[in-house]
Amino acid sequence: MAPPRNVAVIVGSLRKASLNRKLALAIAALAPPTLKLSIVEIGDLPLFNEEWEANPPKPAADFKAAIQAADAVLFVTPEYNRSVPGALKNAIDVASRPYGKSAWSGKPGAVISASPGAIGGYGANHHLRQSCVFLNIPLLPHEAYIGQAHTLFDDAGNLKNDGTKDFLNQFLARFGPWIESNLPK
Repeated sequence: MAPPRNVAVIVGSLRKASLNRKLALAIAALAPPTLKLSIVEIGDLPLFNEEWEANPPKPAADFKAAIQAADAVLFVTPEYNRSVPGALKNAIDVASRPYGKSAWSGKPGAVISASPGAIGGYGANHHLRQSCVFLNIPLLPHEAYIGQAHTLFDDAGNLKNDGTKDFLNQFLARFGPWIESNLPK
């Protein structure tokens, strides 16, 4: 059996108890043995500055290296003002520069957005997809929005909704083959 594909999971929310972090952990727990999902933290990244492109600060260099080492990427994000959180946009910028040396390019990816609202982070999902097209991240075409996310977890942060578990298992069943068919040749 081949070793599992390493998937860098980028959580758009910085809160340790965020719904999207809980969702990312639930997805990682549901992942089949062919996928190893690991959260790559973005909270300590400095704001991107072109002046340090040639010699980035250690947190930025380490983050970019983690993205480069991954086989694929999964974004799990809330929606802030009908777009992605600033910390997530910053992380994207940090790993995409300097121009022509993006760590994202060619990495198969997927996006899941979750929100307490009814539309499940639709705006963030689509703004992120727009950036991913430019970054040459072949995204799983299956769109995933999870609304009413605040009702899905128990007090310990465990997913308690069987319908959501089924949805996430179906998502992962699509994502694994997507990664395999879109890995750079």
